[in-house]
Amino acid sequence: MKNADAQDFGVYVHWPFCLSKCPYCDFNSHVRHAAIDEPRFLRAFETEIASTAARVPGRTVSSIFLGGGTPSLMQPTTVGTILDTIAKHWTVPPNVEVTLEANPTSVEATRFRGYRAAGVNRVSLGVQALDDASLKELGRLHTAQEALDAVAIARQSFDRTSFDLIYARPRQTPKEWEAELKRAIAEAAEHLSLYQLTIEPETPFHTLHKAGKLITPDDDTARTLYDLTQEICGNAGLPAYEVSNHARPGAECRHNLVYWRAHEYAGVGPGAHGRLDIDGRRRATATEKRPEAWLIRVESLGHGQITDDLLTSEERADEFLLMGLRLAEGIDPARYLALSGRPLDPNRIATLAAQGFVESDRDGCLRVTAAGFPILDAVVADLAA
Repeated sequence: MKNADAQDFGVYVHWPFCLSKCPYCDFNSHVRHAAIDEPRFLRAFETEIASTAARVPGRTVSSIFLGGGTPSLMQPTTVGTILDTIAKHWTVPPNVEVTLEANPTSVEATRFRGYRAAGVNRVSLGVQALDDASLKELGRLHTAQEALDAVAIARQSFDRTSFDLIYARPRQTPKEWEAELKRAIAEAAEHLSLYQLTIEPETPFHTLHKAGKLITPDDDTARTLYDLTQEICGNAGLPAYEVSNHARPGAECRHNLVYWRAHEYAGVGPGAHGRLDIDGRRRATATEKRPEAWLIRVESLGHGQITDDLLTSEERADEFLLMGLRLAEGIDPARYLALSGRPLDPNRIATLAAQGFVESDRDGCLRVTAAGFPILDAVVADLAA
């Protein structure tokens, strides 16, 4: 396991705009039919990066993630200026990981070359399905072929690529998912994010599901699909390093590991969250979600922050447990002790181990087993109690 004392520092930048809102999505994304004042938003990004860096100076950035929304709707020059601004205020080493999320509808070869020139070195594509009927039902604006074309374009411009798929979709059978996943693996160079469809509150899918108009696979089928996912990806050399993320060894998303290892990160842009260490204490930050309100707040105050909470040692330890046990590598119980001031209950660990849900490795690290991952929430709740 990575040395728990070696703290990485990530920077997350949120571009909140999309061409359309997907019916399953509860992310902070917004559709604007009028032209977006990109230069004005860029100035606000520059301002918020500067004000955040003033609070946590002297950091060395291990990863930058441009998420959304659809960041690939930004001009490459905008992305370049954001990256230059981060480098102006913090130290950015040559080997920094810089990820940009993109939708297949906004992928153009010339634009991707522009992102590469701007400093992006990894792209994550929101493919979501390789079946046209499913894509339409998911509210996606691209076809399966357009998605595969986008993946090919991304691989021409970037050494590191990833794409997302959603499974346990309405009426999806294990046989269909097996064929789709194997097709995806044939196209995926090193990394896949594979999410089980969840019906989020206050989304159109939630309304349809409640009305009985959207039928998702039952628990047994969903479990079969999950098990099939682990088996196929494992056999293809893309084991799960996190509950929903699969990679060839060494190709894990370094930025997401910052979150899961409970390290420090800055959140910039509308609705972005951060975890900042100031005066030896961890603060949980969040910015205004509504893009135009965030913009006005930054222009008047120098930042868009609306939450800046000091985390207690117990809250910090619980967060470490909740995030760290999502990882195949697990957690170091000694770090939990250092954060919370109390050890994990050895009796609870022993009971869960006897049930086959957790195990400890030679170095004493605690991790959830393959049998435990499908009931991860219950395992974490038991250990945190």
